[in-house]
Amino acid sequence: QFELAESGGGLVQPGGSLRLSCVASGFSLNNFAVGWFRQAPGKEHEGVSCITASERTTNYADTVKGRFAISKDNGANTLYLQMNDLKPEDTGVYFCATALCGPGELTPATGREYLEVRGQGTLVTVSS
Repeated sequence: QFELAESGGGLVQPGGSLRLSCVASGFSLNNFAVGWFRQAPGKEHEGVSCITASERTTNYADTVKGRFAISKDNGANTLYLQMNDLKPEDTGVYFCATALCGPGELTPATGREYLEVRGQGTLVTVSS
């Protein structure tokens, strides 16, 4: 069974930091691109960042460039998202998923030719 499980969300003041974690089971992050996505209340989900299996490519949404950093520990089969200088507009449910992460790509992997795995999400609230 393929699973992704996020943790690390919470309430933080503007300007603060959080580190999200996503543990994969049933498959290896050595073999698949993965990413972070978020959904704010009343909005469609948007791509935040992704990283390829080889780690040669990382993509970021323009809204988080310079503030967020994606990384992974293949030995622990865990994906991370370090979020700094958080803003109220960063509020939302953050989930990890297998991803399409080629040049200019930042979307969940969907379709029969891909492994589709998505976590349940962790809530990040940025508020004073």
